[in-house]
Amino acid sequence: MNKKVNTLLFVLGATVVNILITILVFILLFVVCVRLLPPDVSTGALPFVFIAALAASFFIYNKLLKIVTKKVDMDKYFDPIFKPRRRK
Repeated sequence: MNKKVNTLLFVLGATVVNILITILVFILLFVVCVRLLPPDVSTGALPFVFIAALAASFFIYNKLLKIVTKKVDMDKYFDPIFKPRRRK
């Protein structure tokens, strides 16, 4: 496989991992919210749980990506997604 295919597979895999992290964190926070709060309050807290899940998944995803970039030489295996523009 060449660098472009590796980049495409990495981006697709990272997207799937990010979505799974978001879903798992949302379910976890939702279960905690339902168990700790009364039913009428937990229903109203759903948007806040969703936003908290997005924020937490962003934090977890960034930490995982930093670990991966320390262990793998990205320039060796992946093609840059954005290339610098040529100046006139």
